[in-house]
Amino acid sequence: MDSTTSPDAAKRAKLPSLTGLRFFAALSVFFFHSSLTDSPIPPNAPINPFADATLADGFSTAFGKAGYLGVSFFFVLSGFVLAWAAKPGERVTAFLRRRLLKIFPNHVVVFAAAMILFAGSAVTGVADWLPNLFLIHTWWPQPTVNLSVNPPSWSLGSELLFYMLFPALIVPIRKLRGRSALWGWSAAMIAGMVALQLVATYFVPDTPKSTITPISGMQFWFGYLLPAGRLFEFVLGTLLARIVLTGLWPRRVGFGVCLVLTVLGYAAALVAPFQYGFVVATIIPVAALIGATASADVEGRTTFLRSRPMVWLGEVSFGFYLVQGVTIFYLRSLLGENTYSVPVALLVIAGFFAASLLGGWLLYRFVEMPAMRRFGRARPRTPSAPVPDPAPDAASAREPSGDRTPVTAAARD
Repeated sequence: MDSTTSPDAAKRAKLPSLTGLRFFAALSVFFFHSSLTDSPIPPNAPINPFADATLADGFSTAFGKAGYLGVSFFFVLSGFVLAWAAKPGERVTAFLRRRLLKIFPNHVVVFAAAMILFAGSAVTGVADWLPNLFLIHTWWPQPTVNLSVNPPSWSLGSELLFYMLFPALIVPIRKLRGRSALWGWSAAMIAGMVALQLVATYFVPDTPKSTITPISGMQFWFGYLLPAGRLFEFVLGTLLARIVLTGLWPRRVGFGVCLVLTVLGYAAALVAPFQYGFVVATIIPVAALIGATASADVEGRTTFLRSRPMVWLGEVSFGFYLVQGVTIFYLRSLLGENTYSVPVALLVIAGFFAASLLGGWLLYRFVEMPAMRRFGRARPRTPSAPVPDPAPDAASAREPSGDRTPVTAAARD
């Protein structure tokens, strides 16, 4: 069998390199946000700090699809790590408790900061901010709702849907066996992503145009923000985990090859029609990169991604991503529409990065980890009074009691 390892070895493996790789996905989103010519928060002034028009255009062009690449990576990775850590017999409530604790404490803290600093004066009513608080805002097509308060939090609406559906999705996915089934369904997920953009292009109204993209606001919502449309990436990630776990990942598709494919896919995204740069142009390289990186961890190969600094950066990457609405959009608004010489502009971007990394660490250290330690595990049940031992014949006939809630899984990502 042309594979990286045996299924038994895969099941025992940890994935530190994938943790390290997460930071580069979050970093790509950072550069995307820093290069924007239109902020997603009113009055939609430029974020890009370069005064030189050529440099400003080059910066915006070079990172114009980096955010889409990074988010797609996170959605595929989310499915991968949940399926990788699937524990048959675990209660659905235990799984959901951990997953909600992973996102909501950080989200609520950044939500409050954004409301205090800038969003409170921008939203026109409760109907604008309340859906964001509960992470259901991306089900609304109106930009005043789906990008309200803290714009980067839009992706958490998709993650929430993933978590709610995972206990049901993993059951049939776990039953898939063999190369043809797993790879065939993976191809079907990619076909679904293409079909989604075809529908957005030809069946969704192309007017009025979005204030921050070259397509209509409705097309942007349907083809990018709507949580249901992002399920294809999540399910693809769960299938990839099954492929690696069952030893079906091809050895010849290594990290270096996948990195080159990612660069080529990103180049294709830059020249493809706008909406096909969201996911379609880069999804195969992204999926391959995740599979190859996980395979390297399974085999125990040494990579710079599994070094202690990279793993730390990966651990704080969620907070690093989430605070960018405050650290980039808000801090840039304090500078007005001023632009700067190259050295000063680079210092501005470096300041955004330092503030974002610090904010991400603070969230991880003082919000996310304490919440997970305090509430992430079920409290042990109080021992009841001793029950007399049954007769030997009765004990041998009786099955062990236990929770029979449907099987689910959890992942520590």
